[in-house]
Amino acid sequence: MSWVTGIAVYVMIWWTVIFAVLPIGAHPDSRPDPRSGWRGAPTAPALWKKALVTTAVAAVLWVVVWWVVQSPYLSFRHGWLALHNN
Repeated sequence: MSWVTGIAVYVMIWWTVIFAVLPIGAHPDSRPDPRSGWRGAPTAPALWKKALVTTAVAAVLWVVVWWVVQSPYLSFRHGWLALHNN
C-alpha cells in the first residue's frame, strides 16, 4: 500500500468512526424551547475528546487494514482468491 493510499484509507476509516463515536455520551438540553419544543444540540458534546478517541480507534483499525493488505493471507495475485489466467 502506497503512502497516498494509506492516507486515503485512514481518512475513510476516521470519517466512518467519527459517526460511530459522536452519539456516545450526547445528551440534549433538558430545557426545551417553550415555543417549539426543540431541545437543540447536546449541552456538553466533548468534541475534542471524541476526536481523540476517533483518531485512536481509526489508527488501530488502519493498522489492521494495513496488515491484511500486506499479508499473504488475502491476496488477489496468488492463492485461493487469485484470478485464474486462461
